[in-house]
Amino acid sequence: MARLLIVYHSRTGGSRQMAEAAAQAGSAEAEVSLKPAEQAGPDDLLAADGYIFCAPENLAALSGVMKDFFDRCYYPVLGRIEGRPYAQMICAGSDGQNAVRQLARIATGWRLKEVQPPLIVCTHAQTPEAILAEKTIPEDELVKCREVGAALGAGLSLGVF
Repeated sequence: MARLLIVYHSRTGGSRQMAEAAAQAGSAEAEVSLKPAEQAGPDDLLAADGYIFCAPENLAALSGVMKDFFDRCYYPVLGRIEGRPYAQMICAGSDGQNAVRQLARIATGWRLKEVQPPLIVCTHAQTPEAILAEKTIPEDELVKCREVGAALGAGLSLGVF
């Protein structure tokens, strides 16, 4: 069975909800491993056939914990996961574009194949209180996350990537 790894980081729950929605839908087609970024490592990447990376944008950048995941894993898997498919989902308070660019550059270095456009879910959190508050991702946005998971799972299962 095809294996999909979903690595996420979430401090206020938004990215976690997004990752869980993708995992739920992806598991209908593939074996899904849902891992917090602080627990995921090179062996997880090597064992998977494809990936979804899900993180918040903090201070116009990937969250530090997600960046730490990439820092820890980058060289141990370099040249060993080339061509594998990936998608990314970003939970942002405003536009999320810089986090998307950062993650895409890392994936390009690994020579991963982007198989879906990045999904950015905007929470519009702009005050310190809103930024630090627990997030509830609206159902219409979770549907989009499920679509990402289902598409990756099905594509892996069918061998189209």
